[in-house]
Amino acid sequence: MRVIIILIFALLTACSQGPTAAEQMYEHLEKAVDLEENFAAQQEPLLELERQEKELYDKIIQMSSSEFEESVKLSEEAIDIIEQRRDIMDIEKESIEAAKTEFDKVKPMIEELEDENVKEIAGNMIDAMENRFQSYQDLYESYMKSLDLNKELYLMLQNEDLTKEKLENQIDQINNSYDEIMASNKQFNDFTKTYNNLKMEFYQSAGINIQPADQLEQENNNNE
Repeated sequence: MRVIIILIFALLTACSQGPTAAEQMYEHLEKAVDLEENFAAQQEPLLELERQEKELYDKIIQMSSSEFEESVKLSEEAIDIIEQRRDIMDIEKESIEAAKTEFDKVKPMIEELEDENVKEIAGNMIDAMENRFQSYQDLYESYMKSLDLNKELYLMLQNEDLTKEKLENQIDQINNSYDEIMASNKQFNDFTKTYNNLKMEFYQSAGINIQPADQLEQENNNNE
């Protein structure tokens, strides 16, 4: 599972008499990005665990009946990996929810924006984040459902009397759950792209001088 990460920007405007409503919104929006760093950090470990489990599954299905004990052992290892994946998803979810809580602080500030065009863009940005958050909830539920189905499969594979019909039925359910994950993941990525674009549009329309933080860091390093 691969996801798109929200872009983080650095504020370059000079200090004035006090922060405008747009600048206060900027602070909350970028703090929300910071709170999602833990979410981003889980992507590679999650992919690695998925790879490890796939290797175990491939080994198990290639084993003969005479290797049943070894198959059971590998199944237990796969179940352990599933629980590790479950823990990572919970960490992701906590990070996303913390970011959403911070993001919600900008909602009442929209009414303080004087320019109607800026206010409209900010409203669209809010809608995009709401959609993004809901799509993540759908993704999380689909992924956890898939983990449950995979765990059931490995428990079934520890039964010497497992029938081909039951095995195929379980695999069909797992494949359907993967389709749900792919659809939810795509929707989440699409909403993330939309949100990133609207956030940039909001910053530009509100006159907030920003650029990607990694670009600013690179420029600073070049000037040292």
